[in-house]
Amino acid sequence: MLLFGAPTLLTAMVATRRGSTRWLVVWLGTLGYLLYQAVLFCFATPLNSLFLCYVAYLGLAVWSIVTLFPAVDQHAFGCRLSTGMPARFLAVFALAITAMNAVVWLSAIVPALLDSHPASLMKGTGLLTNPVYVQDLAIWLPLLTAAAVGCWHRRAWGLLVTGAMLVMFTLEGIGVATDQWFGSRADPSSPAASMMVVPAFAALAVVTGSVLALYLYNIDRR
Repeated sequence: MLLFGAPTLLTAMVATRRGSTRWLVVWLGTLGYLLYQAVLFCFATPLNSLFLCYVAYLGLAVWSIVTLFPAVDQHAFGCRLSTGMPARFLAVFALAITAMNAVVWLSAIVPALLDSHPASLMKGTGLLTNPVYVQDLAIWLPLLTAAAVGCWHRRAWGLLVTGAMLVMFTLEGIGVATDQWFGSRADPSSPAASMMVVPAFAALAVVTGSVLALYLYNIDRR
């Protein structure tokens, strides 16, 4: 968050103020990434002296998105997209991410719910439930699905949200690979961190970042 998230956010804000549409997308996507982390700070971190800071951070992330997205002129944004924008490819890619993510989470959740001890899913984490599952299945994956449909039909809001979520998933891939590496080094026996998943999330960040680069290339082109 400190090495990538915050600098990206500040850069995007300054560049957007100077008229860059590309950086507007990055700004929105980085806010989504920081909001995702804020929920984890509030609901997956042991209560400590920074709790009210976490709450303030969550509120700031939510209201920043609520303020920024409606302020975007969707028609003007659509006019800044090149005719070569691969909208349907982006839509398929987004739906593929949604499907794979949902399958991974549900393959862990459903067997646990059918077991006589569902809480075993949280064994070793210290949590009563998993805010990652809740966020993804209730908010982010449905949002990405709806955006992908809009993107398929080349609707401005669908292209905007899809692009923003590509930013979010790229940063998230980097973040998860990093925290899994540190977590595994700190406690190799932890069920919540594994060195084996580091390459997978690093690869996800590279692939998603490559698609994001293609998306951004087709904005603000004259």
